[in-house]
Amino acid sequence: MIKKALITGITGQDGSYLAELLLSKGYEVHGIIRRASTFNTSRIGHIYVDPHSIGAKLLLHYGDISDAEQINNIIFNIKPDEVYHLAAQSHVRVSFDIPEYTGNITALGTTRILEAIRRSGRKIKFYQASSSEMFGSALPPQSENTQFQPQSPYACAKLYSYWLTKNYRDGYNIFACNGILFNHESPRRGETFVSRKVTQAVVNILAGKQNKLYLGNLEAKRDWGYAPEYTEIMWKILQQDKPDDYVTGTGGSNSVKELVETAFSYVGLDWEKYVEIDSRYFRPTEVNSLIADTKKVKKVLRWQPKIKFNDLVKIMMDADMRIAGMKVIGEGDKVIQKKFPDRWWKVD
Repeated sequence: MIKKALITGITGQDGSYLAELLLSKGYEVHGIIRRASTFNTSRIGHIYVDPHSIGAKLLLHYGDISDAEQINNIIFNIKPDEVYHLAAQSHVRVSFDIPEYTGNITALGTTRILEAIRRSGRKIKFYQASSSEMFGSALPPQSENTQFQPQSPYACAKLYSYWLTKNYRDGYNIFACNGILFNHESPRRGETFVSRKVTQAVVNILAGKQNKLYLGNLEAKRDWGYAPEYTEIMWKILQQDKPDDYVTGTGGSNSVKELVETAFSYVGLDWEKYVEIDSRYFRPTEVNSLIADTKKVKKVLRWQPKIKFNDLVKIMMDADMRIAGMKVIGEGDKVIQKKFPDRWWKVD
């Protein structure tokens, strides 16, 4: 029997890589997309085929996780074996500006999906995209046993979803799991997130299209990994015999300043000539340092990341240079070819 998977947030960074992975494993993949007057499916355009085509295995459905009735209808009609819930208002700084919306989508959206699974009466496995931001001000490194200390509306909403997932697992015997993923980036990262904001700005400055890069807290430290690797963890979590929660990261730490230095130096620019601090990009409550304690994911899932910080920046820089029509340095491409000779995802 062909397995069926439903992905919320399929048009996002993680959703697109996860769809590629599941298709490569023979799944029939269903995704929920929001209706818009402009196209918002660019990240999955290369794997989309007309649903009338024989053997089409990627099928999209209009819906929104704020609409409980439609979520119920989709799950009832598709009857998925696995649900990967990735959709959210996922920008931490923006969550301070729209806290109510963040709670409705990022927190209550999970409620709607879990309720639909419970009411379906089917043995559906559920993956919740939890976040390292839930740890907030807790001292690093952070593991599955670290006490959560959220420092943003986004983190609070994700924490609600985390505990609700555990509650439905314990109360209703649903195979429900949390993947507590630390920062993971790629060329498909949204342009307002700091990693992509930096690499794209460097390319624009090099091309003479931009003069300055405005950032907030340069001292914030994060555990940065490569998104395609992390979507494989999502799948692995739902293939276990028992549901559980897993922290996933590289176990390393680099500051935003180091990200800036690495990206600018890749093309021979002095970052201090172009970067300025803008207070609007500071959060009311900051998270200083997030570092994953990866003992459990290494032992149980036998997973270790191949891409570390410096290689990640090279990969993203090459991709943005390619988009801009520039001659690509190729160091990032070499990393991909060496470490993933049989990669399952599209070359960005």
